Amino acid sequence: MAAKTTLNARNLEALGAARLAELLIELSDGDAGAKRRLRIELAAKVDPRVVGREVRKRINALAKARSFVDWYKTKSLADDLETQRRAIVDQIAKTDCGEAFELIWRFLALAGAIYERCDDSNGMISAIFADACADLGALAAAAKPDRDSLVDQVFAVLQENDYGQYDGLIEVLAPTLEEDGLRNLEVRFHELARQPEEKRSADTERQVVGWSGRGPIYADDVNARRRKSAIESSLKAIADALGDVDAYAAQFSEEAKRSPRIAADLAQRLLTAGRADDALVMLEAVDTDRAAGFYLEWEDAYIETLDVLGRRDAAQELRWQFFCRSLAKSHLKAFLKRLPDFDDVEAEERAIHYVVNYPDFHRSLTFLVSWPALEQAATLILARFREIDGDHYYFLAPAAEKLEGKFPLAATLLRRAMIDFALDTARYKRYKHAAKHLLECESLAPQIEDFAGFETHGEYVTRLKTKHGRKSGFWTQVR
Repeated sequence: MAAKTTLNARNLEALGAARLAELLIELSDGDAGAKRRLRIELAAKVDPRVVGREVRKRINALAKARSFVDWYKTKSLADDLETQRRAIVDQIAKTDCGEAFELIWRFLALAGAIYERCDDSNGMISAIFADACADLGALAAAAKPDRDSLVDQVFAVLQENDYGQYDGLIEVLAPTLEEDGLRNLEVRFHELARQPEEKRSADTERQVVGWSGRGPIYADDVNARRRKSAIESSLKAIADALGDVDAYAAQFSEEAKRSPRIAADLAQRLLTAGRADDALVMLEAVDTDRAAGFYLEWEDAYIETLDVLGRRDAAQELRWQFFCRSLAKSHLKAFLKRLPDFDDVEAEERAIHYVVNYPDFHRSLTFLVSWPALEQAATLILARFREIDGDHYYFLAPAAEKLEGKFPLAATLLRRAMIDFALDTARYKRYKHAAKHLLECESLAPQIEDFAGFETHGEYVTRLKTKHGRKSGFWTQVR
């Protein structure tokens, strides 16, 4: 049972309304965001219609604001925005869906002004606008706006989606737009695509907005690319909402369709539409040597398509081939899962043997540690120690931790590789970690009965002192 002093709703209720009110006034003193939240709650209690006026007033104020918001004030701005969004969705929508629907549009329109005066590197602001865009779906369903007017509005804002605040808009509004509205929107974007671009002036008269390795970046070029991107992304979203795979595919050039990632994306849509034969054609148009081993999504789509077509032996053969190229665990697991009992044990042994002899040491070790096949990983390390690149600390350190329990020598060799790299290349920022690795090697040394021809820990330390004795930044951290 929670103590009576624990901060929770039930314990705070015991303070009584009067005392809680005093505390709220005290805590909100100097906190504009808290005060706005309290005013909204009071307005909702007295007259829900007042909440709409308060939110509208705050949105207008935010739209007019021009002062830059420093990074340490971004959270306060995010809290303010979230307060307005929640008021629209949780309070105004309960009494007036139409007003809530209008206000959420106004709220989303704030994005440009907000992003231009704040640093949203942590994504707090963008997350709030993403939630607001998602809110449009439920609010539209409740408000039942005029469909033609909604099409006009969607068409307009998607051309001004510079900050991505309207990403996903078509998906959330598709149920309200229905097929007629989506088709109307599709026609509008096709008409926009056919409109000629503005005639460009001579380079000397064009507005330069930046520079690249190829020379000046012109405003009209940026606008043309933005327009093209808006059209293509909108038509793709409409096609998806309509379940029209061909319309979606039409947004890609024939050359683009031969890209492994795009081919895989299109093939998955064709499979969903029950068109496995077309999916196979799409996948086989890709350069197999270019795709296999590098594009897991293409490999997965290819295998899935063969399975759907009933070509299971061919799918199994590809699983093995792709595993041998890339050492992808997912392909090996899927391959073994489809083998009869006992055959899978023999096949796994064959696969592990293949991995141990794989030319790329680090990919081989990565697979063996993660499978896991730690005994084989330890054997690999001892046999191919000179191939270890100590710069791969992000993998070698956790691999050493997994190996140290049963294979202390292998773990020690991995840590020595990281120590040697840091000292040989004078990566002084890694000296702290290298010192820690050396201490870990010292703690493992008593567990190693046979160093198998490698230096003992004492011999290794002596060599380090001889070679790197003057690197005090390292030795001062070795305790």
